Amino acid sequence: MNTLRAGILGCGNFAHRHAQILTALAETEQVELIAFCDRNEWKAQAFADQYAPGRGQVFTDHHTLFDRAALDLLVICLPPYGHSNEVDLAAERGIHLLIEKPIALHSEHAWRMVEAAERAGIKTQVGFMFRFGEAVERLKALLVSGEAGRPGLMSGRYFCNALHADWWRDKQKSGGQLVEQAIHIFDLLRYFFGDPVCVYSRQENVFHRDVPGYTAEDVSATVISFPNGALGVIYATNGAIPGKWIGDYRVVAQRLTAEFSNANQATFYFTDDPQREPLLITSERDFRQAQMQDLLRAIRTDGQTRTPIREGAKTLDLVLAAARSNDLRAEVALSW
Repeated sequence: MNTLRAGILGCGNFAHRHAQILTALAETEQVELIAFCDRNEWKAQAFADQYAPGRGQVFTDHHTLFDRAALDLLVICLPPYGHSNEVDLAAERGIHLLIEKPIALHSEHAWRMVEAAERAGIKTQVGFMFRFGEAVERLKALLVSGEAGRPGLMSGRYFCNALHADWWRDKQKSGGQLVEQAIHIFDLLRYFFGDPVCVYSRQENVFHRDVPGYTAEDVSATVISFPNGALGVIYATNGAIPGKWIGDYRVVAQRLTAEFSNANQATFYFTDDPQREPLLITSERDFRQAQMQDLLRAIRTDGQTRTPIREGAKTLDLVLAAARSNDLRAEVALSW
């Protein structure tokens, strides 16, 4: 089995987790982390020194990275505003991709990425890692098999309280809290229920009006409708408990109600049989590692990933439709 040569584009804090995973999987998955690219050379060099001492290649622009590194796999950890033509260039060279969410700030850009990747036949995985949580997998299986019955309602929240980076506060660069953070909950809603038909959302800046440069929303409430009549309700804020990052959700189906504290931990109540004991799911699964292993398996077997780039474009379209709904103060229809 040939060793896959991997690189990282965007050496910020979050990229460390991917670098750690690739390093841990080096022997079992035959993958070698060999290239690091960031517009700040010192960041790329720090990654090279930590994860590939003495052998890591360092670059400050992705064009040179693609021309010189001979990669098989690239992890893209750019902020939303930082995306340009990196997916197109990777696709032209047959380089497989793991790309963090959101994959773009505009729908047209996202779908150009999809077209380039699918035309080239590369394997792609978008960083919606909660799809790989053990509790999420269990509910998905019950919904697909029909055992849970018809889905009817999902509610989810994303709560935090932090100033974040300068670019994050600027809605033109981040897309806002829904696009950059709460998108994870929107993606799980699509994963469980399928593609919605319309969305209505209200979003406001309540707590940070006096913070210079803070143009993102910090409270929001969104209602999403599905073809079978099911509904999703997602609410988010950046004004909750400092130091806590809360993302939990509940799903009500015809024969089952699931209460999630996170993607790995949930309680399933079998509502069609009150005598049946609730099922408690507790797991310590590293769902980010599982996400990477799924991509590596797809590369090795010419299989499909769980979250190809097309899924990233669809979930982006959903949160962008929510933003448009707020701007219009009206319900927005979705077409896929």
